[in-house]
Amino acid sequence: MSTKDFIEKDYYKVLGVPKDATEAEIKKAYRKLAREYHPDANKGDVKAEERFKEISEANDVLADPKRRKEYDEARTLFGNGGFRAGAGGRGGPAGFNFDLGDLFGGAQGGGAPGAGGFGGGLGDVFGGIFNRGGGAGPGTRTQPRRGQDIESEVTLSFTEAVDGATVPLRMSSSAACKACSGTGDKNGTPRVCPTCVGTGQVSRGGGGGFSLTDPCADCKGRGLIAETPCDVCKGSGRATSSRTMQVRIPAGVSDGQRIRLRGKGAPGERGGPNGDLYVVVNVDKHPVFGRKGDNLTVTVPVSFTEAALGGEIKVPTLGGPAVTLKLPAGTPNGRTMRARGRGATRKDGTRGDLLVTIEVSVPGELSDKAREALEAYREATAGEDPRAELFQAAKGA
Repeated sequence: MSTKDFIEKDYYKVLGVPKDATEAEIKKAYRKLAREYHPDANKGDVKAEERFKEISEANDVLADPKRRKEYDEARTLFGNGGFRAGAGGRGGPAGFNFDLGDLFGGAQGGGAPGAGGFGGGLGDVFGGIFNRGGGAGPGTRTQPRRGQDIESEVTLSFTEAVDGATVPLRMSSSAACKACSGTGDKNGTPRVCPTCVGTGQVSRGGGGGFSLTDPCADCKGRGLIAETPCDVCKGSGRATSSRTMQVRIPAGVSDGQRIRLRGKGAPGERGGPNGDLYVVVNVDKHPVFGRKGDNLTVTVPVSFTEAALGGEIKVPTLGGPAVTLKLPAGTPNGRTMRARGRGATRKDGTRGDLLVTIEVSVPGELSDKAREALEAYREATAGEDPRAELFQAAKGA
């Protein structure tokens, strides 16, 4: 990411959120856009792929509180035309005068060469922003380069999400070209780029007595130029690599959860660390069980006589033996009972509960004997009105 890109790109606009958006709002906006523009859902759509990259780049900055703060500060300093130089090298935004040497860590003409002759340099202030992920500045041509982060999706069954599962995940990412061992040159002997002298970056005037750096256009930021470009990677030194890895999804994950696996992303360059892998989990619905946090839910039908007279009922559990619950006499329709320790697995290894909702089942057809019994029951309870309290409450209101 270049300094120019970092200052000029409006990541809030990319995600469609206001500048004061909360972390939860940013996360929600990113997930929605990532699903819409994910390459797997837009096969062969170059525009969707570019849009997905923009969304991911914006999320990498705004989802990290520290990077977001740095980004906001950089945009505040440089977003409205940059610094204006005043007499004696003093300058500031919107006409405010102060010594740029104070900002960049030294006085004019003294100390180590910095931005526009100031000591220290922009790298001291914004190095963590502009060079994050592997960008190399002047004099750091051998600096390791971190691999890219990768995002993928996996769909689990309801049971796998509750108990955890190890699933195969096939991923495509950028890696060192095997044909040229990452050199970009067919013969393995690239030369140092004469434009950037191997740094991978070129400087340009930014006004106000300092300069900005951009990736070198001739070597595309690599610092090397292939005399005989590799037929596979066309001189870039990078090629698309596909691999299948076994990913362990922890027990108790929920639908839409995003899991970070450190170091499982794209390989780094020049000994740099691997990027991270982000896995978005989709969970299929179960025909019987539902989920409410760490608890599982199930609706169990009971007969009228069981609800009225009480008794013991058997209730199924997810992947285990049935449990027996004691149904009190006079149990109403919709009452929820609890089977402890029969729910989803928590992070600490304990399990939630199974919430059992009672549903009184009304028979669609009756035998003659059953009908006679119900007729007798109706006659025995003829003086009772189950709706009397309802009407009294309605009048009182």
